[in-house]
Amino acid sequence: MTISVTDIFSIGIGPSSSHTVGPMRAAKAFLETLDEHPAKVHVVLRGSLSATGRGHATDRAVILGLAGWDPLSVPLDAEPRADAFIPSEGSISGPAGDVQYSIEFNNEPVPEHPNCLIFTAWDEGGSILAENAEYFSVGGGFILSREEFNAQLQTDSGVPAGVAAATAEDTVPYEFQSGEHLLHLCAANDMAIWEIVAANEAVLHREEGGLDYVYQHLDLVWDIMRECVTEGISTKGILPGGLRVNRRAPQMYQQLLAKQDDESCGFSAMEWVNLYALAVNEQNAAGGRVITAPTNGACGIIPAVLHYARDFMADFTRADARRYLLTAGAVGIIIKSNASISGAEVGCQGEVGSASSMAAAGMAELLGATPEQVENAAEIALEHNLGLTCDPVGGLVQIPCIERNAIGAVKSINAARLARMGEGTHHVTLDNAVRTMAETGRDMLSKYKETSLGGLAKTMGFTVSQVEC
Repeated sequence: MTISVTDIFSIGIGPSSSHTVGPMRAAKAFLETLDEHPAKVHVVLRGSLSATGRGHATDRAVILGLAGWDPLSVPLDAEPRADAFIPSEGSISGPAGDVQYSIEFNNEPVPEHPNCLIFTAWDEGGSILAENAEYFSVGGGFILSREEFNAQLQTDSGVPAGVAAATAEDTVPYEFQSGEHLLHLCAANDMAIWEIVAANEAVLHREEGGLDYVYQHLDLVWDIMRECVTEGISTKGILPGGLRVNRRAPQMYQQLLAKQDDESCGFSAMEWVNLYALAVNEQNAAGGRVITAPTNGACGIIPAVLHYARDFMADFTRADARRYLLTAGAVGIIIKSNASISGAEVGCQGEVGSASSMAAAGMAELLGATPEQVENAAEIALEHNLGLTCDPVGGLVQIPCIERNAIGAVKSINAARLARMGEGTHHVTLDNAVRTMAETGRDMLSKYKETSLGGLAKTMGFTVSQVEC
């Protein structure tokens, strides 16, 4: 089983990878299974996709997917707009043609997974083209049809639909399924973690051009991350959704510029990291184009730490950004394969926790760490996010999500530096932390897993209907 870093770092739109990017891909994938273009499609959103669907723009994403858009190509101002009321019934036009739609919200999850979409389509004469076609959004924008989901349960392959999985003819040279196995490969072949991943990626993407293709993708990822920061620090206003959350990044940026020569407090670097994370996540909350890293809800951590490396390390180059992303991607692959990156499955430990772990690993690599120290950095960051709940207030990816990314980014850098000061030996391994996250997620009450029914979402007293006003 191999997942590509190009899937871990995909390009999408905000505010959520599992609730926006995944549903858009699912709707478009459903259309492509039909023998003819439908006249009408009814969609049922189940579980978490329903409970936080309006706040996460799941309804808009489904409509855009039925119009034929995908997260990479959809115009950010496509109708229906992110800041407008989304009707549950209507018609939409797009690259795929015209279609009538209706969306039903059902907070009761299907037994197998909290994020399920069910599609039924009719032709012009009212005959059914497809009925009760189920798709699952399993985190990070990854989707599975019912058939693929069942097959994964039987094989425990862990490879979602659409990812660059190795075939029998294209077996990767250094397949790994755990941190322990990855470290063994590094030691046996005298290779860094990023080199192991790069060798695998060259095989996975042989038909697209091998490593040249992968590096082009990673360069684009870094470019979009920088664009997110640039736009985030220059765009003022109130975030959509009804909570009246003010964009903080522009004002913070001006404050930091005004005191950039004042090093008296000693926290300049941390403040810039906070700024970068806030800027990216405010763009995501506004429905902007971001990198799922590995999810949208946690999309500010990895770019914030990479900006830190750019600004506070000497002679930073694109090659360094690639090494960082490949190393971070290795950790993301391990977590995705053995636990989850979905807040609806395991809480925010699977989103912010995973992103923080990945960023810590990438940062440790840039600090000159050994593979053992890189693994230690990833473990430290993940261990200290265990049990983190997903409780978006009003179903919006704003409170506590935006600030949580800033805290997670700083935590990543601290984890990398702690690990770099050690020898890579430690009692708790990355695999221990990943298994614990999976078990904790299974034990966590559903109200703490992206339903907005518990935690801050409950104690602050905002319902989804209230924030839509």
